Amino acid sequence: MQWDLTGDAAVIGPPQRATIDLGTGTLALPLSSAELEVPHYLNAHYWWAYIHPTAVQLFERQWLINLILWGNYARLRDAVMAEMGDPLPGRTLQVACAYGDLTTRLSARVGDGGLLDIVDVLPIQLSNLRKKLPRNAPVRLLAMDSSNLNLPDASYDRALVFFLLHEQPSQYRERTLSELCRVVKPGGKIIVVDYDLPRWWHPLRYIWRPLLAKLEPFALDLWRDEIAKWLPCGSIRIRKQPFFGGLYQKVVITRRA
Repeated sequence: MQWDLTGDAAVIGPPQRATIDLGTGTLALPLSSAELEVPHYLNAHYWWAYIHPTAVQLFERQWLINLILWGNYARLRDAVMAEMGDPLPGRTLQVACAYGDLTTRLSARVGDGGLLDIVDVLPIQLSNLRKKLPRNAPVRLLAMDSSNLNLPDASYDRALVFFLLHEQPSQYRERTLSELCRVVKPGGKIIVVDYDLPRWWHPLRYIWRPLLAKLEPFALDLWRDEIAKWLPCGSIRIRKQPFFGGLYQKVVITRRA
């Protein structure tokens, strides 16, 4: 199997599983597809949003992503940028590609000697993101499952999860957060942006609920419980900020030094 992802941003997988020609950006995986298996929940519930090539062409539109988020994309993106800071020293991890310009803006903030790693289990999403990144961006695209990161312990200064957790079944969500807590350094931050339970007076509370239940069957988990429910026990601090009447949330998880 070979994925032609020609470009300057390196695309790599787990070191023992993949090799890359940095001159061409071609990723060669001498392994069966089962070794980097697409999770069942993605194939079953999100083929229409992330896996089908037509879906990628459709959703990779800034105005459409903003519309889906009820006009809040820029506000949520900028909240991430403010939390991250400028410049971004050291190593930064983003778990799962995201439609829109969030990652390209983050890549522009990477400080001298810094690095931005983006993890995704879908080759088509990594390929799409590579096309958006500027030439010679200090970025690596990593073909990995968020619930099983082949990355060293305490190797990142900060990590970002942007609208991923609501798509995952509970057991995947718990493993993803556990892996993030493992790979972020003591004193480092994990920034989560996702859905939340809107205030009782919010008009979209009663419109959005049946739509989420139909299109995103695990999203209502975040209406019923706080994200802390799926965090591993450990020495952490949690800070939460609501957006748009509570329909969205930014949660900052800090590992105690």
